[in-house]
Amino acid sequence: MTENTSRPRKAGAFDIRLIIALLLGVYGVILTIMGAGFTSDADLKKAADVNINLWSGIGLLAATAVFVLWAVLRPLAVPETKEESPVE
Repeated sequence: MTENTSRPRKAGAFDIRLIIALLLGVYGVILTIMGAGFTSDADLKKAADVNINLWSGIGLLAATAVFVLWAVLRPLAVPETKEESPVE
């Protein structure tokens, strides 16, 4: 027997927005660390004195926050499927 609940089920971890946020977050952390700790003067000269790794990492972390906030504030509701009886 299944329980009838009035609350719709949520997609949870299978929400594509959270998967995208995870990927963007991983790359954002890596770029932020590389930009903050491992950027040389030669790298800065190549990029017109802009620490592009640092700024790209910060931008990716901001995008990650937007995706997570979007998924938390507007969760996806999974529609209930009704099992149909086979036609005899």
